[in-house]
Amino acid sequence: MTPDTDRPSPDEALSRRIIDLISAGRARSRTELAAALGLAPSTVSLRVQSLIDAGLVTERGEGTSRGGRRPRLLGIDDTSGVILTVDLGGGHARVGVHSLSGALRETRSIPVTLTDGPEPTMAAVCRLFDEVSGGRPIHAIGISLPGPVDIATGSVTQPSRMPGWPGFRVGEHVRQRYGVPVAVDNDANLAALGEHRAQFGATGHSITVKAGTAIGSGIIVDGHIHRGATGAAGDITHTRIDGSGDIPCSCGNTGCLETVASGASLVRQMRERGRTEVHTTADVLALAFDAEPEATSIVRTAGTHLGQALSGVVNFFNPHAVFLTGSMSASEPFIAAVRSRVYEACHPLATQQLRIEAAQTRADAILHGAARWALDNLELPTAA
Repeated sequence: MTPDTDRPSPDEALSRRIIDLISAGRARSRTELAAALGLAPSTVSLRVQSLIDAGLVTERGEGTSRGGRRPRLLGIDDTSGVILTVDLGGGHARVGVHSLSGALRETRSIPVTLTDGPEPTMAAVCRLFDEVSGGRPIHAIGISLPGPVDIATGSVTQPSRMPGWPGFRVGEHVRQRYGVPVAVDNDANLAALGEHRAQFGATGHSITVKAGTAIGSGIIVDGHIHRGATGAAGDITHTRIDGSGDIPCSCGNTGCLETVASGASLVRQMRERGRTEVHTTADVLALAFDAEPEATSIVRTAGTHLGQALSGVVNFFNPHAVFLTGSMSASEPFIAAVRSRVYEACHPLATQQLRIEAAQTRADAILHGAARWALDNLELPTAA
């Protein structure tokens, strides 16, 4: 599979399905895999052997006989190496170390300044990669960037707060250093992929909204990221909100969702009310948690605005779930307001089975998604 598509070849799709079934514990032997996949045992056995030869799958003894020869139990060879991921933010880089099953084993964070440019930033990240890998083989790397990403080139496009980064091929730069597949995407898409795969596996449809200092969202269709024609699918950030006024947005328009529902906008609104002790989104949320009236009202209103923006998307897309991540997803009044507005504004059929809830993966959603994206781009053996 090439990095510009989520759709693997039939051989790759079968290998990934086998790895997913073994990782999830849903199939422990070749026989169980053949039954789960609806394929001939000989076909499955050949594919499993290629994965064993590649060091991705291992045999772990024998299972219980059901009248014939004892089956050989299969597992993911987590000792053969690691998957590395990084979530790059405006002032930090959070690195994850994952097993081949995608499980997150360790995280580390370091301060970075994106405005220093791509090469100094990625040099700092790679030094941390070298440290956390501990000399173990690296199978693949997943990178999350806080801006629109050209999947074909692994570079950011038209970022609003990343001077010096446009056109810099992050994936190619890192691959030259490590010689392994490097998969790059934006943070909202990867948060969506991480949460969706944790909840639904490789099927189903969902929207994940990352609501923190800024707002971003990702769309998953049939278990895969939906990016649209130019990679802008799911970007509800710049949806104009009724009653938002004429507050200027970073995109050049006024009255966008980000100007009234993001964490940064909540801080601005509180300070406009004379609350000079408020400096961060966390400050606003802490006040709302303590039921401070102004903060609670502002947080609820932000949730209502987000719900308004999501209503049209839910009616059109009809997902199984809307997941909320980012710092604001920890606020129950915020989630309740989103839920109330969506259910009020959408057709009953669109919300009949709809779940609207905080993401289970929480702060790790992006790292989980980066690992899944890296694994989806792992170079797998082809059929003989």
